[in-house]
Amino acid sequence: MAAENKSEHKPKPLPFIANFAAGAIAGISEILTFYPLDVVKTRMQLDTGKSKGLGGTFSSIIKEEGVGRLYRGLVPPLLLEAPKRAVKFAANDFWGKRYLDWSGEAKMTQSLSIITGCSAGATESVVVVPFELVKIKLQDKRLASQYNGPMDVVRQVIRKEGLLGLYAGMESTFWRHLYWNGGYFGTIFTVKKYLPKADTAQEQLLNNFVSGALGGFVGTVLNTPFDVVKSRIQGAERVPGVVPKYNWTYPALATIMREEGVGALYKGFVPKVLRLAPGGGVLLLVVEFTLGVFRQVLGPPYI
Repeated sequence: MAAENKSEHKPKPLPFIANFAAGAIAGISEILTFYPLDVVKTRMQLDTGKSKGLGGTFSSIIKEEGVGRLYRGLVPPLLLEAPKRAVKFAANDFWGKRYLDWSGEAKMTQSLSIITGCSAGATESVVVVPFELVKIKLQDKRLASQYNGPMDVVRQVIRKEGLLGLYAGMESTFWRHLYWNGGYFGTIFTVKKYLPKADTAQEQLLNNFVSGALGGFVGTVLNTPFDVVKSRIQGAERVPGVVPKYNWTYPALATIMREEGVGALYKGFVPKVLRLAPGGGVLLLVVEFTLGVFRQVLGPPYI
């Protein structure tokens, strides 16, 4: 009888809109907290010479261009962050349910959590490309005087390359998000199994932050080479009749390794991981907290 009562009171999954809204709120919280590290990361990835390192790049930006430059290009990712993170968590929820149905498994497994994350990343990548392109061009020091703002980037790209020009780097963005999300959600699944059971709401929030931060670290280790390539592809100026040096992901990875060494594939790793490890924790913490609020507001059968 007790088992039957427990089954009867199992919370009903929240609707799609709740997962979408929770992801949006989490994304905005994360980007406002960690954006300067993203600017430093992009500068390091676009630099084909000897790296100045995190501190050197950070200080040179402030010294030569002012503190405000650390927030250059904030508008596109801020506008993007809500739909981007919303799509990430909503797609993860959607694909998770689909894969459970197709596999016949009663609950999520390690392999299912990884393929679910990869599918969510692939879905997310379609949304983010134009915003990422605008952000990269605004963050690039070489192009600082060429554009007056986000909409000017859009106008110039469309005038020179057509609408499809806004999707430069689509393939590399696909791989970047596929590897990050697979590592992120797969790690969260594993870490949560080994963390002590949370007996209070505060302990649950801590577990979410720890598992999300470790997921962010693993995702960053896996996807940084693809992020370097994406930055190079989107930062390049297209010249009619000239084949770009960086065009497709895997050939570009080989070119960078040959010309700059394997370590160049991890340019910008330190600021990236400093953002996305704790940022991954913040994302999961805010998402789970917001979903909890939705459950309380909606009441039974969601709690």
